[in-house]
Amino acid sequence: MLTSAPVVIVDDHQVFRAGLKSIIDAQPDLRVVAEAATGKGALAAIEQHKPKLVLLDLQLGEGSGLDVLRSLHTHDSQVRVLVLSAYSEAQYGLNVLQAGAAGFIAKSSDPAELLRAMRLVVRGGRYLGPALAEQLVARANGMPDGPLHSRLSAREFQIFCKIAQGESVSQVAAKMFLSVKTVSTYRRRVLDKLSMTSNADMTAYAMRNELIQ
Repeated sequence: MLTSAPVVIVDDHQVFRAGLKSIIDAQPDLRVVAEAATGKGALAAIEQHKPKLVLLDLQLGEGSGLDVLRSLHTHDSQVRVLVLSAYSEAQYGLNVLQAGAAGFIAKSSDPAELLRAMRLVVRGGRYLGPALAEQLVARANGMPDGPLHSRLSAREFQIFCKIAQGESVSQVAAKMFLSVKTVSTYRRRVLDKLSMTSNADMTAYAMRNELIQ
């Protein structure tokens, strides 16, 4: 008898979650065991259901997909995460891999390709779209490897996105359970790596590269 792999869907749009659930539950080898619309809800669902796979959007109503990835990585979770996002793979792909995701796929992808990606990740593989695969090959060959922000570490990118969205250093520190001094240090590293001088520069860059909406 075929055993179906448990899946948790994390997305803040109920209609989109319902559509995904319909597609997944029609498969004999996959089944949705829980849904969540926030980062906190996602972590609770993962803890309760111990899924094989999490389909994770980056933009959530409360928190972000990057926060979820970071928390799972911190707790050494064995769950496999496939980021499913409206954001560009070319802009976000390398950073989500660095944060611990097993793959990145666009929300506009064909359902058949999404299912192929899910099965690949469930089996322990990584799903890479053409743009992301090209960036990884370039990096391996010592060539420029994508956008400037791909130079940031997972934690640096997480903090960069929050500040670019208008959060202050103290707000970021409170949300991430870090000291203000630590967040300030990360902010300075981000500015140095991106050759910027202010939070306004971060916001302008993030908007120009479609990293925030």
